[in-house]
Amino acid sequence: MGGMYSIEKMSRVFSYQSSDIDWCEDNYQHSENVVEFFNTMSSFFFFIVSPLMLYLLHPYAKERNLAVHMVWVMMIFVGIFSAYFHMTLSFVGQMLDELSILWVIAVGYALWFPRKLFPSFIKDRRYTFCFSKLVMILTVVTTLVSFVKPTANAYALNCFGLHFLYTLAIEMRSCTDRRALRLAKLSVGLWVLAISCWISDRFGCSFWQKLNFCYLHSLWHIFIVMAVAYATTLIAYLDANYEIPYSLPGLQYWPCDKWPVGVPHIVLKGTTKTHKRC
Repeated sequence: MGGMYSIEKMSRVFSYQSSDIDWCEDNYQHSENVVEFFNTMSSFFFFIVSPLMLYLLHPYAKERNLAVHMVWVMMIFVGIFSAYFHMTLSFVGQMLDELSILWVIAVGYALWFPRKLFPSFIKDRRYTFCFSKLVMILTVVTTLVSFVKPTANAYALNCFGLHFLYTLAIEMRSCTDRRALRLAKLSVGLWVLAISCWISDRFGCSFWQKLNFCYLHSLWHIFIVMAVAYATTLIAYLDANYEIPYSLPGLQYWPCDKWPVGVPHIVLKGTTKTHKRC
């Protein structure tokens, strides 16, 4: 009997609408098999931006560290799990969606967190690996803790955005590069748009239902992917200036650098051949 109960309990967490979270979009409005149609479809925007960013950041990743690609490979999984969650609103879908985001953030911290902001006991370059290990240990612990109060996970994840703004403010204080400053403003602006959509959908649903516009969470998906694309390019550019200055990194926009909008990426005007070796 105990085994049957365990199987039943396990299957329950995979069932439709087993999550405590339900976004503002009307359920089953466009399909009997998809709970939130537009929230599900907008998750596929991850599959458009992620491969593009993998391609655009490859020169930097090849020169700096191929592990950089992990961020955007994992963003593809964020899109998969986000689509699955909004299609089913299942508890498993929720946890996969939130934990995939947590691990993307963790990899970003491990790769790019400025060494000058490391805790005092690991400020030395030789201990960068120790910082990465510390980040991974904390992420594993956070992953386990996230099952205690799942409804609080999304709010905790959004708090990382505030820490990013704080870190960015410190990093940009001494920056005089006009393109980098513009990219920083665009990154913050996109994040503000994204978080505004998320908060409005979460707490202002009744208002948006009166206007018959319940798709702000779909817009959150689009804005947050672009915010991450802009922010990771900016962070990678700052990192390149610190860690591989001989590569002479620069910022450009795809598909045309002269366009007022586009997808930012890094160009390297120097190579390892220009790196003076003793």
